[in-house]
Amino acid sequence: MRQLRLLAVTGTAAAALALTACGGGTGTKDEGASGPTVAQTGTPKTPRDATTTDGTDGTDGTSGGGESSGSGTAGDAPGARTDATDARPSASAGHGGRGSAGGPPVLCNGANTTVTAQPLRRPLNHLLLTVRNTGGRTCELPYYPVVRFGEMQWVPQADRDTQPQAVVSLEPGASAYAGVLLSAPDGSGAGGMTSHSLTVAFQGMTPNSSGGPSATPPLPAKGVYYDSSLKVTYWQQELDAISSW
Repeated sequence: MRQLRLLAVTGTAAAALALTACGGGTGTKDEGASGPTVAQTGTPKTPRDATTTDGTDGTDGTSGGGESSGSGTAGDAPGARTDATDARPSASAGHGGRGSAGGPPVLCNGANTTVTAQPLRRPLNHLLLTVRNTGGRTCELPYYPVVRFGEMQWVPQADRDTQPQAVVSLEPGASAYAGVLLSAPDGSGAGGMTSHSLTVAFQGMTPNSSGGPSATPPLPAKGVYYDSSLKVTYWQQELDAISSW
């Protein structure tokens, strides 16, 4: 019995020694388990780099991904500058048109127009004045022509019913018109006479002011007859405006 007890005690001691040895192995395993913890420590680099690319963390962008962040910013800036340059108007967009190149309108007169005087069959006793702009700039014809036959000392009046709504404006090459009633169709006019010369004066932008040199259109060889009924129309842009006057 004593031998059996000794054997049991000896087995127990051996088991205890075995357990002690196992305990050291467990410690080694624990140290090995700490390896994944080190690996996890490096894992946050991925979100940190992503934040730097997005540009939401200036500190991380400066330290970890500074070069990537800087490259992104540099890539965006030239594009913005290019768009701003393209958005600016071209030099040709702001230049003046032909009107500004030709200058502002001038007054029509004997220096920049040609004037013709043509007797009409109908209406009877009428003369048609035609003014054509022969200059290089637009000219304007205010009011009505001031006509003078021969050495007459009075100025015919204008029919105010023919006054247009705006000043007649002639581009180079364009024409305007005015009618002249020479005498009363029923012979009621006084002081009738025949004239072989005609002077057409032009008005300025205020009534009865001078618009520049006059014109002297030729008349038919037999001359024209006029009397105290003599009157004129305002200058017209279109001939139709006085065709039945």
